[in-house]
Amino acid sequence: MRKKTAIRAALLSLLALALLAAVYVVYVFASWRRLPDNLPLEVASAVQTGGVEVGKPYCVVTYNVGFGAYSADYSFFMDGGRESRARSTEAVEENITGAMAVAADLNPDFLLLQEVDVDSTRSCHVDELALTRQLAGESYCSTFAQNYDSPYLFWPLTAPHGANRAGQVTFSRCPIVSALRRSLPIEEGVMKVVDLDRCYSVSRIPVTAPADSSGRGEARELVLYNLHLSAYTSDGTIAEEQLRILFADMLAEYQRGSYIIAGGDFNKDLLGNSNEIFGVSGEDYTWAQPIPPEMVPQGLTIVAPLNSGTPVPSCRNADRPYGPDSYVVTVDGFIVSDNVSVTGAWVQDTGFQWSDHNPAVLNMTLMP
Repeated sequence: MRKKTAIRAALLSLLALALLAAVYVVYVFASWRRLPDNLPLEVASAVQTGGVEVGKPYCVVTYNVGFGAYSADYSFFMDGGRESRARSTEAVEENITGAMAVAADLNPDFLLLQEVDVDSTRSCHVDELALTRQLAGESYCSTFAQNYDSPYLFWPLTAPHGANRAGQVTFSRCPIVSALRRSLPIEEGVMKVVDLDRCYSVSRIPVTAPADSSGRGEARELVLYNLHLSAYTSDGTIAEEQLRILFADMLAEYQRGSYIIAGGDFNKDLLGNSNEIFGVSGEDYTWAQPIPPEMVPQGLTIVAPLNSGTPVPSCRNADRPYGPDSYVVTVDGFIVSDNVSVTGAWVQDTGFQWSDHNPAVLNMTLMP
């Protein structure tokens, strides 16, 4: 009798677990949603006048701040590491503050941030958008494009990654007159829960052009793209489709006479041979592949930041704390149109103290 009771109890427990799992799966897929394409973005602005001047040097910085969790000794479970959340509110604030201090030292005219959390389990619900805006100061206007808003991920069981809302923040010292969020394709089925939503933002900034013979300057715009492409995909064609859409959008803007600068985390080996440059073996890390050169339209150029002398990578794999045996690669960089003159592109070496990324820097001028 006791044996039958024990068996019945075990079966009931298994049934209860199966029902809970089923309810959870239904919740995840019912809660999952994508934001609409061509979504207008609000511009938070203290900058009301002015524009980008043709022929004047400017600095653009792109920095994936890793939702404020990735100190140099942090490892992430989706990369093969151990941790799934930031260690504390204080750790998040310290890492975001440190990253913004590094960015401020670079004195960018345009600052593009990725993985900025608004209200997320993984970052202890710190409002990183408000914090970065506070730290950037009133000399910048800014836009926020939500990349994703995920249902509660109940994994790992001991410290679930949770529900997370994150996106890209674009800061500009020149006025942003309008901005859009553009949706990117992602995987379907179960993988969409892992890959989440993806997007890029498009910010339009007026350009002050020199006067022509009639005394009038031609009205143009700098179109600034902030992007964070997919990493955790099982289908490599998704990443290429994202690039095709991005390139087509930028090419159309360039053909209208705009100046084009895109910056962000491409999750692609922008150098094309990072393994060779940084002396690492990438056999176990297949997520960062080069962009096929034939995909890049005429009129646009990929600018991969590379330091003269000793090269500095822009990203480390977070399967372990950062050290001499870490896999490193450059996935952060820029795309510019042919009417943008690049005078330098390099990576600021932070030792990955505040994020699993280093900031990438572009020095440029707009050509007449």
